[in-house]
Amino acid sequence: MSGWKELLVDGKVKFKVPAHLELIKKVGSGAYGTVCSFKDSRTGEKVAVKKITDAFHDLIDGKRILREVRLLRGFKHENLIQILDMYPPDHPDFDDIYIVTDLMETDLHKVIYSKQVLNDEHHQYFSYQVLRGLLYLHSANVVHRDLKPSNILVNKNCDLKICDFGLARGYGGDEDDPNLTDYVVTRWYRAPEVVLLASEYTKSIDVWSVGCILCELIGRKPIFPGKDHLHQIKVILQYLGTPTAADLDWLPPKSPARAFISKIPACAKQPWQAIYPKATAAAIDAIEKMLTFHPLHRVEVKQAILLKYFETLHVPDDEPVAEKPVDWAFDKFTPTKRLLQNYIYAECYRFHPDIAQRDAKLLPSRGIDKLLS
Repeated sequence: MSGWKELLVDGKVKFKVPAHLELIKKVGSGAYGTVCSFKDSRTGEKVAVKKITDAFHDLIDGKRILREVRLLRGFKHENLIQILDMYPPDHPDFDDIYIVTDLMETDLHKVIYSKQVLNDEHHQYFSYQVLRGLLYLHSANVVHRDLKPSNILVNKNCDLKICDFGLARGYGGDEDDPNLTDYVVTRWYRAPEVVLLASEYTKSIDVWSVGCILCELIGRKPIFPGKDHLHQIKVILQYLGTPTAADLDWLPPKSPARAFISKIPACAKQPWQAIYPKATAAAIDAIEKMLTFHPLHRVEVKQAILLKYFETLHVPDDEPVAEKPVDWAFDKFTPTKRLLQNYIYAECYRFHPDIAQRDAKLLPSRGIDKLLS
């Protein structure tokens, strides 16, 4: 392919990018690959390029990557990360994936643990923007399920975008990911119902996560740092107090979760004002409503955005919702390496239709031609 160049990042990861991109620096690397920032020498614009090496080695991970790509391609919202390009593979039997997104300077985790002064306006603006992005997501029949400060990207002007949709699901949906309950590295932002009944979740689990993030912004440390899922519930109850019978009526009568809760020594609810003495009454009210133990009594996103805490930011005409819900049919398949390659190839084709002509002789034998028609 002409117009492309190869460069080595950190002396070990080979990146193949359009010739007009200049490497700025490596931004980060994790389980899912390496992210670098680049500048377009023609326009001066900056982008983030993520290279996922050997993307189909683990089929569950491969399916998560595809899910994220499919979802993001359909979203258009200022508070959600956007896919700008997917570089074309050299061949239909490829192993590496390149995803190009908006470049954001940092993430909320780094901001919270920095020396940066954060005042009440910051706490409001960050949590409002997360809710604004969620309003759109939930209207599209998508629950993020893994909201935490490191999945929230931030720019110097405090604009924010939610990222990492690999664990997202339709709500009330069929649970088809057995690895889920143990997969999420941090449990600290998980709602009680996810911890107690792994298969039951609704949109309100994302609201719980926003409540945890607001607490972490105000206190600059996590509010519920559980060591394992049983300890997680204990930590939550140490703040919220022992749940009443009415607080638990969503739990099946014979569920092991009830027995577990009954064994936790009784604790009294701690007033949020005592935990965060500098927080305003409106902030306390927002925390109280988002961190409600009973999932059906917890405030929904559309109600949360109307809380007094966000009244200076709330603009009804500028809080877009999705045009139509996501059709989750795309996610209902058992992954094989070939299928994942085919689906990702089809996604790259949307950005670079010329690859179909280049690979015309190879596509039918792999079943890719049908996906492009």
